[in-house]
This record gives sequence, C-alpha cells and structure tokens, in this order.
Amino acid sequence: MTARKSGFIVGAVAGAGVACAALAGMGMRMGTADAAQAPVVRVSTASAPTFAPPPGAPMSFADIFEKVSPAVVQINVTSKAQAPSLRIPGLEGFDIVPRGQRRPGQPGQQGQQQEDDGDTPATPKQQSAGSGFFISADGYIVTNNHVVADADEIQVVLKDGRELKATLVGRDESTDLAVIKVVDPKAKGKDFTFVNFENQAKPRVGDWVITIGNPFGLGGTATAGIISAYDRNLNDTTSSFVPYIQIDAPINRGNSGGPSFDIYGRVIGVNSAIYSPSGGSVGIGFAIPAEVAEGVAKQLIANGKVVRGYIGVSIMAFNAEMAEALGMSDVKGAIVASVVPGGPAAKAGLLPDDILVAVNGVKISDSSELTREVSKARPGETIKVSIIRDGKPRIVDVKSGTRPSESSLAVTDDEQGQDGAAPTPDKPASQKVDALGLTLGPIDAASRQTYKIESDIKGLLIIGVKGDSDAGEKGLAKGDVLSNINGAPVTSVADVNSAVETAKKAGRTSVLVKIVRQNRPVFIPLKIAP
Repeated sequence: MTARKSGFIVGAVAGAGVACAALAGMGMRMGTADAAQAPVVRVSTASAPTFAPPPGAPMSFADIFEKVSPAVVQINVTSKAQAPSLRIPGLEGFDIVPRGQRRPGQPGQQGQQQEDDGDTPATPKQQSAGSGFFISADGYIVTNNHVVADADEIQVVLKDGRELKATLVGRDESTDLAVIKVVDPKAKGKDFTFVNFENQAKPRVGDWVITIGNPFGLGGTATAGIISAYDRNLNDTTSSFVPYIQIDAPINRGNSGGPSFDIYGRVIGVNSAIYSPSGGSVGIGFAIPAEVAEGVAKQLIANGKVVRGYIGVSIMAFNAEMAEALGMSDVKGAIVASVVPGGPAAKAGLLPDDILVAVNGVKISDSSELTREVSKARPGETIKVSIIRDGKPRIVDVKSGTRPSESSLAVTDDEQGQDGAAPTPDKPASQKVDALGLTLGPIDAASRQTYKIESDIKGLLIIGVKGDSDAGEKGLAKGDVLSNINGAPVTSVADVNSAVETAKKAGRTSVLVKIVRQNRPVFIPLKIAP
C-alpha cells in the first residue's frame, strides 16, 4: 500500500469481519424517528421490574448471527517473508505470525517445519490471517486484496471447523477487493452457505450494523455498532474508486475482508480499514459499499480482473480556494495538472490547466468523482468531458483507453519523480515578489541539473520562500518551479507582478499558481499579502 493519511490502517484490519445475507422476517425492524422518544419499558413481575428496549432496538443479534455466520470464513495465507521496509507506523497490512507459531483460536496449525533438505537455504515463510464470506453455493468467496495479494497458499476455515484449500480467482488493487474459490476435494458438493449483497435498501446513518470475522485469529467473532457516515475519503489510492462507509463498531486486525450486515442480515459492505492513532481499534472502521463490492466481484469471477476506463491525465480537486483565486466561486470539479503524452486525453486535445466539471453529463465536485465516472467507461467508448478553458465552457470528446493497474501507475510516478537531492547550484539573478513571499529567478543549466528539471519545463525557479507567508505555510520550497499563474504562463517576474495586480483590481485576495516539483505539477492557491 502507498502512504496514507496519518492514523489510517487501510487493511490493517487485514481482516475486519462482516457477513452478508438477505434475511427478512426476523422480527427486527429499523428504528424510526419516533423510537428515540419512546419511554423505557419496565415489565412488572413478582420479583423486580425487567428492562425492555424501546421500539426499534433489537432485543438481540443472535438470530442474525445464527443465520449468516456459517457464510463467514477465516482465511489463512502462507507467503514468502518480506524483507523489512520503511513504512509509516500503524499502516501495516495485517497481522504477521511466524511460521509454526499458533494463532489464538486457530485450528490445525502445524509446528515449525524444516524447508530445506540440502544445501539450498530455505525460503522464509510467513503466515497471516483475514476474513471473507461466501457469495455462492459453489465456493466463491469475497475478501480484501491485501489479505491474499502475496499468497502462495490459501486455506479457509469454516464455522464447522473444516479446513479447505482455496485458489485466487482475481484481485483488484484499485478497490482492495479479491475473490478466491474453494478447490479442495474434501469439500462436499456445492452446498456452502452463502450471503447476498444488498445495494438497494441502505441503512441510515445511526442504524445498527453487525460485523463478523476473524480478529487476531479468533474466528467467528461478532461485533455491533452503527453506521456513522457515508462517502468517506481515506486519502489513499482506493478512495478514488471507493466511497467508504464509516462504521463505528469494534474492528481489529484479522477482520479485513469480512462482511458488515444491517439488522436484517443483509451485506452492506466489506470491512477494509480502521482509523487508529495507536494501532489498536478505537471503534472506527471503514467498509467498501456493497454496490462497489458486488460489481467488482462479478468482473473478477467473469474475467479474473477489472477493466476500467482511462483518459490519461494527472488531476487535482478544484477546490473553493482555487475557484476564488480565478474568480469562479461557483465552479467545482477537477483541474488538469498534466496530460500523459500520447494518451487518450492528449489525442483529444485536453490541456494542462483545463478545469473538468462533468463527465457524460454527470457533474463532478472533486477529482475522485471524476476518476469514478471515467472508470465506468468501456475501453474504446467515447467520453464527453465538459471543461472550462480560458474562462469559457466547452465539451471535448475523449476515446477511453484501458486504465493500467495501480502498481503500474505508481511505478511510473516514482520513475518520473525521482529526486537527486544534489548540491545547491550557483544562485541565478533573482527578484522578490513580496506579495507572494517568493524570491524568483531564471532556470539555468545548473538548476536543471541540480533539481533534475526536465528541458520542457518552463517558468521561474523558486530560490527563496518567506517562512511566514502563505507560500511558506503551504510548503513551497527552493527548487520548485513557478510555471503558471492564474492560467497564464510565467516567463518573467513582471508576469507574476502583473497577474497579482490584475487579481487585486478584480477584488480577489489570492492567485492560483502552478508549481512543478520533481517534474510533477500541482496547483496551489496563494494569498496576496497586503
């Protein structure tokens, strides 16, 4: 996984359990608006009053658990041990247990095994655990990608204690979902208890939710809580495709890939992440919505992979501060930072600085929504992209390509963004722009070599940044390139001063600058100092 927002353990739930099934008629109902006002009921008996919950609150989750828990499985994965790497504390994928060490409650664990029978050194093995759930009687199981991504062997443990071999059907990095299938000859026919996704009747915020899974190897564990929020963004790669459900229920390591249920026993999500400043559960978890999980699972079963549309642009959310800087206070969408050479967007004529506001007539409010809408297209399909360029609206027809895997995109970004951290070049002639807190100068040959600035990058080199300026607070730094201001290319300090004055005359208090760092552009609104 790539770096995420501090405190999030995306997949640290490598395992967060939840099960799913359509189980109507259990004598339990969703709470109503009046339920909170209902008085506490005390039933008089010969001895003492008995507490009874108000209407809308279930007496127990036992009936739901009894019906759906047979569909939830513990997933044990054996994989090659990875060398230690530098990672942000608290962002581990899932619990790792040395080979041979027994996990609490895990049946069938063997003792330490010798892997080498000659002079060849043994390949170190590690074991990890997660959760999953059957979605068909013939053995298909949904789980998280991070649970099985590096698996050499996969074993599933059923509620009745059976330990069965499984194989990977397909996985999707973009949503952190995977499908495996039981292939063990010991499996008796096609009689697995399974549950169904429910993507029509969504619980309200505040409604009960139940999770079932395998925390810390303790299979068949149930927890309960409430739906706390929808459409959460975890600021990681999956959030471009997953509007997470926030679930306030105890979810821990080992729960990843398990299902979340409403009080009718319907699967509403797949547990995937927790928020944890300490590494342990604080009662805040995140689930992939059922409608996303079901669509991905169907594609993985049919094709072994998920195919998404792709236009080939690097984008940022066009936020309110950026809009105010350009005098477009009512505009929402995404702004193009760069265009992939030779990609679909480049061939269609999309340009850096274009503001994308709709895809196929669907308005977008941020970069994640743009990515989701584009990904719905089939490769070769024409996508109508509504943009604003130079303050004027227009529509550009883009022929969709096929989105590469997230790991491929990450490798490309890393290769393009390597930084040599070389010595400081001879200082070019510079001028200050006090209104922005910047000292700027031309990009000379030494600067290009030191900061690895590609030859096609134009603009002014940032030589200094005033610490207490808005630029300083927003992280602008020596070696960055100021290439554009309010949509106009920058070739001299005079261009910068002119743009600042124009903004002041228009009554605006900020300007939108394009900064290029490590050859990757980013848009930043900067306040104009008085």
